[in-house]
Amino acid sequence: MKLRKVTAASAAVFALALTATACGGDDSDSGSSSSGGGEKIKIGIKYDQPGLGLKEPDGSFSGFDVDVATYVAKELGYEPNQIEWVETKSADRENALSRGDVKIIAATYSITDERKEKVDFAGPYLLAHQDLLVKSDSDITEATDLNDKKLCSVTGSTSAQNVKKDFAPKAQLSERGGYSECLSALQTGQVDALTTDDSILAGYAAQDQYKGKFKLAGLKLSNENYGIGVKKGDTETVNKVNDALEKMVSDGSWQKAVDENFGPANYKNEKAPEIGQIVQ
Repeated sequence: MKLRKVTAASAAVFALALTATACGGDDSDSGSSSSGGGEKIKIGIKYDQPGLGLKEPDGSFSGFDVDVATYVAKELGYEPNQIEWVETKSADRENALSRGDVKIIAATYSITDERKEKVDFAGPYLLAHQDLLVKSDSDITEATDLNDKKLCSVTGSTSAQNVKKDFAPKAQLSERGGYSECLSALQTGQVDALTTDDSILAGYAAQDQYKGKFKLAGLKLSNENYGIGVKKGDTETVNKVNDALEKMVSDGSWQKAVDENFGPANYKNEKAPEIGQIVQ
């Protein structure tokens, strides 16, 4: 085989290429490198949902979504110190994926037909339901018990309106700026119940200052199939994430994460959903 002569110019190009490789290159388009290594993976989560995705005062992160995403990242080749957590608000989740701000999103992201037109989903990894959170000594056991009682939810949420429309037309709706405000109102007796997804309610009620003070009514007013969002068309990542979720369930890590994050609120979780099985 004849060896080609290396010119000074080609040698310079080769040296520049090596330098660029050593610097790690620019992975901003995908939110991560394709094979882990020394790179980081950017994962979208909520920062303000105890039990699911919460930024702690010391800068660390906790919650079920965080635990699931950390497990998935490890299966993709990333250690915890290679994860860059990115706050991803509900209204910006699709855009964050399409822009490449993050590689995946685990942020109470319910799988819907409308969303599937814009992003792909792995999972589901949790089946949640709209429910009621009440005081531990409350006699509210059904949504119809809310007639003539005060029901709290956050401003702009449809959860409380759905209860009033479908179950308790005489319920008095009370909106607050956030779930923490609703919890305070529930604790002081200003409202009788708080409604949203049971996983979110359980996460808030599991906080140390609220343990033993609240309980879930155990209603299933809707089905919310939480999935991990992936950029549209990235089938390879979807398949890898699905494999990771199946492994997390089979080795017991999934149930451990559920118990640790939701247990104190007497959260009776559904069994881990089958990949691709959407409960309507």
